[in-house]
Amino acid sequence: MISIYELKPKFQQLLMPIVNFLHNKKVTPNQVTISACLLSILTGVLFYFNTESAWIYVVIPVFMFIRMAMNAIDGVLAKRFNLQSRLGKFLNELTDVISDTVLFIPFILLVQTFPVSVVIFIALSIISEMAGVISESVSGDRRYDGPMGKSDRAFLIGVIAILLLFSIPLQPYLHFIFLAASLLICLNIYKRVINGMEVKR
Repeated sequence: MISIYELKPKFQQLLMPIVNFLHNKKVTPNQVTISACLLSILTGVLFYFNTESAWIYVVIPVFMFIRMAMNAIDGVLAKRFNLQSRLGKFLNELTDVISDTVLFIPFILLVQTFPVSVVIFIALSIISEMAGVISESVSGDRRYDGPMGKSDRAFLIGVIAILLLFSIPLQPYLHFIFLAASLLICLNIYKRVINGMEVKR
């Protein structure tokens, strides 16, 4: 199944002017990674305490795009200028999980029926990323298989926020959306495990 992650190479090319600018300003990949996480936490907290305010549903999709850009920038910055580090590896994986959790939790307040669906979505998102990381230790290849990988989840949350902004009566059906997305995450976990067991030659 198609995943937004497949567009990453073209997205990275578009970001090259920003990457070069940041490198010239001596900004490190780890600084970008930590900044993205701190902004995610701030946005998540604002979201949690302002779920009834229209402006937050403008902020959410805009920030989701910015976060995807920052996640791409830190990786390109590290590889292009040989700035990879062991600390960066830890930060990249841990901050992604922290950011996802903080940004998704506020939806518990919006789901009118079966709010546990959001918890399931968050838990499976974490397991999905864990499966991707474990595959690297097994096969040497970090798996990003979709559907409903990190970029897909960010896109989904952005779309939901936009629909809520325009007063689309989505809330009675939000639990169905999160459950459907969770099923897709189960599929990507399966794919990451199967593909991750294939040892590179």
